[in-house]
Amino acid sequence: MEPWIHGSMAITQVALQRKSGPRVDPQVTRKPGPKEVAPNMHFPKVGNIYFIAAVAVIGGGLFGFDISSMSAIISTQPYLCQFNQRGIDKNGKCLGPRDDVQGGITAAMPGGSWLGALVSGFLSDILGRKTSIQIGSIIWIVGSIITCASVNIPMLVVGRIINGFSVGICSAQVPVYISEVSPPSKRGRVVSLQQWAITWGILIMFFICYGSSFLNGDTAFRLPWGLQMIPAALLFLGLLFLPESPRWLAKKDRWEAAHSVLTLVHGRGDPNSPFVARELAEIREVVEFERANSDVTYLELLRPNMINRTSIGLFTQIWSQLTGMNVMMYYITYVFTMAGLGDDVLLPSGIQFVINVVMTVPALLWLDRWGRRPTLLVGAFLMCLWLCVNAGLFAVYSVPPYEGQFQSESESMSITGPPAKAIIASTYLFVASYAPTWGPVSWTYPPELYPLRLRGKAVALSTSGNWAFNFALAYFVPPAFANITWKTYLIFAVFCFAMFWHVFFMFPETANKPLEIVDEIFDDTKPGAIKYIGTPAWKTHNDRSIIRAERNEISSEEKLGGFEHHDNKPETQV
Repeated sequence: MEPWIHGSMAITQVALQRKSGPRVDPQVTRKPGPKEVAPNMHFPKVGNIYFIAAVAVIGGGLFGFDISSMSAIISTQPYLCQFNQRGIDKNGKCLGPRDDVQGGITAAMPGGSWLGALVSGFLSDILGRKTSIQIGSIIWIVGSIITCASVNIPMLVVGRIINGFSVGICSAQVPVYISEVSPPSKRGRVVSLQQWAITWGILIMFFICYGSSFLNGDTAFRLPWGLQMIPAALLFLGLLFLPESPRWLAKKDRWEAAHSVLTLVHGRGDPNSPFVARELAEIREVVEFERANSDVTYLELLRPNMINRTSIGLFTQIWSQLTGMNVMMYYITYVFTMAGLGDDVLLPSGIQFVINVVMTVPALLWLDRWGRRPTLLVGAFLMCLWLCVNAGLFAVYSVPPYEGQFQSESESMSITGPPAKAIIASTYLFVASYAPTWGPVSWTYPPELYPLRLRGKAVALSTSGNWAFNFALAYFVPPAFANITWKTYLIFAVFCFAMFWHVFFMFPETANKPLEIVDEIFDDTKPGAIKYIGTPAWKTHNDRSIIRAERNEISSEEKLGGFEHHDNKPETQV
């Protein structure tokens, strides 16, 4: 018997005997009306999980818009002249902000995101997953208006902080919302759409900025900064047609609405679906247990029985930043300028954004089949390799630039010929290694780790780790390139080496497991478990037997008897 199935049926049998709280009979025969799917809302609700995810992940696209709206603009003359602090070079070109100031401008967005991610946990638990994302979309519009109208550096920084606050809310709560709405066998795929939306946001905004670079004056950067308000408005409106998280509804004792959402999204409109009945029973048991242990604060994440999960979720996001990927995104024009591309740097930089979009697709298709652990391990190994290649090439073949060769102090190395082409190729390969691995898994994995009552705050905390390190790297990488040159790559290679072993020893497999059953992995009272850790990570595996249950391919005898079957063997073990 599969472990998750046994646990599922035990929970089901107990939960169906419960008398406390509002009760929903799994054998309800009527179909839910739209008001039951989202009480007090008069918009028809869509139950297709891919449509739900496609709308929700526009929140991730906002992050992508911000990345390339800065990376594609920081080397253009209209931007450098508008925010010029360093005067004009001998060729009459503006030198732009000082390097530390440019680092601060770039870091303003992740700084605001750190705060937004922390606040999002409270918003989400009180107002709901959907409403918190809608609040984030409104804040984004306000920040974009200020950014677009910026006439000086302080105004630009304030606008980016507000934009960042919005991104922090959306980046923390969109994965929570999607993971709580989606069926287990599709969870990895649809939550990975968050990362794909980020890559599309980067790509779309980059080429908008590239096209705008041919315009005269400050329109070249104000136009793209203004256009980024449009997706936020679409996100706000689109969410009106999506159902609320059934787990959040259950937590608020709105059981009929929770059952209706599960019927709509998981049961294909069939209220008698055995899978819907099992899920609802599991959710009921978890909610009632957690209500009996209800004092939920951030301090609870530091208790002995939670500290391991908290550290895994937090380090998933921290390591995703310490790969150096967002450094590649923010400052790619610096790298390619040092590689000899000069004034033609924008279009080759855009190629890596195309690679980022295309290489995220395999994760959308096969992440649930691959599992989380193998994906993270392979990604860490490959990124370490390409970073070492870049460090070696710059160390051996680069020379200090001659006076006036580059405009930024961060462009501290000059490399030409075949080694320069190898640098560009290695950078592309680095992006191709990150896109299907750490990119999507860093958003998919944390929401799977935590129990319902802590999920909103726990994911908010882990996402805040992402933004704290994003802020630090955005601020300190320009001075790092200026002062330690190629050793900057070596530092990130060491981080990738460390994360490989951290994942191997500490990150358990969560693919294709109901969120309520993941708790069993961290149960340190089971035979063979490690104190405060639970099942050793390297002994966990990807179990795809849940797919049959979701498709209702299990007979009523199996459902009642505990699924006494052994024909679905684990497919992946790492």
